[in-house]
Amino acid sequence: ACGAGNSPQEHRRRLSLGKFRNVLLNQTTSVEAVIRNIASNVTVVIFQVHAQQNNVVISFDKNPSANTSGTGVDKGLVSILRPQQTVCTWYLHSLDTNHVLSTAISIPYLEKDPVPGGCNLEFDLEVDPNIYLDYTLVDVHIKFAPANLGYARGANAPSCDSGTGQNSRWRLRYDVYQYFLPENDLSEMVLMNHIRKMAEVDSIKANGIKVLSLTTDDKTNVYFSSLPGQGVIYNVIVWDPLWNTSAAYVPVHTYACSFADLVDNCKLSTKIFFTALAVLGLFTCFFGHRFWKTDLFFMGFIFTGFFFFVFITRVTGLDYDVRLILTAVAGIIGGLLLVAAWWRFGSVLLCMLIIGLVLGFLFSSAVFFTPLGDYKVFRDDVVFWVTFSCVALMIPVLFFGCPRTLNILACGVVGSYSVVLAVACYVFTSLAYVTLELLRRILNDSFNRAYTHVPFQTNDFIVLAVWAMLALTGVTVQLRRERSEVPFPPPPYLLWKRERERRSTNVLDPSHHRPPLRERIHSKLLQIREVFQKEQPAGERTPLLL
Repeated sequence: ACGAGNSPQEHRRRLSLGKFRNVLLNQTTSVEAVIRNIASNVTVVIFQVHAQQNNVVISFDKNPSANTSGTGVDKGLVSILRPQQTVCTWYLHSLDTNHVLSTAISIPYLEKDPVPGGCNLEFDLEVDPNIYLDYTLVDVHIKFAPANLGYARGANAPSCDSGTGQNSRWRLRYDVYQYFLPENDLSEMVLMNHIRKMAEVDSIKANGIKVLSLTTDDKTNVYFSSLPGQGVIYNVIVWDPLWNTSAAYVPVHTYACSFADLVDNCKLSTKIFFTALAVLGLFTCFFGHRFWKTDLFFMGFIFTGFFFFVFITRVTGLDYDVRLILTAVAGIIGGLLLVAAWWRFGSVLLCMLIIGLVLGFLFSSAVFFTPLGDYKVFRDDVVFWVTFSCVALMIPVLFFGCPRTLNILACGVVGSYSVVLAVACYVFTSLAYVTLELLRRILNDSFNRAYTHVPFQTNDFIVLAVWAMLALTGVTVQLRRERSEVPFPPPPYLLWKRERERRSTNVLDPSHHRPPLRERIHSKLLQIREVFQKEQPAGERTPLLL
């Protein structure tokens, strides 16, 4: 139904079908939106209003009730037109005392077009075209009511449960679309301008990214990877394959966090951690193979820190900052242990295995960061982890015969990627999600249902170019500098042990004939006493002859 009647207290706004209007709303005064001269072939009008962060109330009546109104930042109502009806009225107001900028539009649909939310059994409205969204730090969940077949004015709506044949709503198909707002731009006008691109069917197809298609047999809810601080718009197009007609639900947007958190959505501890890691990584990128122990410490830090963070997150409920500090400590210990293992045992094979696994892990993460990772087969955890492990192990296996090349590649690629992670602490970039999406999948058992699409905009191209430049430059410089050197330096412990054995067997070596401990201590004491002994005065130093 459409609202009717006028009131001298209402501010009237006349809206044209299919035209967006920006409207200022507040708590004390409601706005009456009226459209006139509706064509006789229009059977349904969807009226919707959008605001950035403040809830807006949209209703059929001046006095809203639960089943005649909707409240939220993205809300719409379906008006089923009566025969001969040419005018529709809706009422808008905000729940905030200050002025709230919103944008409103009315979209007409014809007799053969599907009716979004026409078979609603879950939500308050009888016909509910809205998409309901909630989010966590990990994922975004959208759900919507099933649609119904279109019908003429004055006719009864087709039954939602009269069968599952081709003459029922079960023939309908749903296409879910996603649209990314410009990165690092949180202004209201940007949202108002871009949400218009996701309101009508043709515009959605032209601008949105089609993520998946659903049949009526599928559940009408979808999960996406959460992107805190990045604006995303979602919408659903319902398609009737018999008549080849479509209709769009009401688009919904999210930034995946509150605006109070958007001022600085990256903790200070995270910035310190990844900035320090980037400094060490940048040094490793260009000098890692030359400074072998620093290289081992860096790789051991990453290897140990990653698995330790996963472990304490899964088994404890510690605060994030505490977990990050403990991860840093564990990483330092792991790096030192890897250096000590090489120093004591000289096991280049063990060191290269860990270095190869770090590089393989990053390579495999990058492979599943592509659209390949959203294939349905990889929603099965067994298939995903077996495939991921095989791709990761492929790197150390391929470079088994040339460990120096493997180490230099790892220094260049992993070291430069640590710079990308540091940049992500200050400026949003999707490249940080190369590894973050994998970490989410490890830590959250239900993350396999989420689609991991991310934007790739100007910032991401710049950061990708910097990553590629640093990696290529670091690898090239180290390959040229180390080509005439020995593959790896000998471990200090083995050198010391070899020197000790040489001294014990070579009797001609002066170092073999060491004086007793008592004489050595006495000699040292004499040397120390001579340091504090005063000089003799200048003059005759010839001894007297007796």
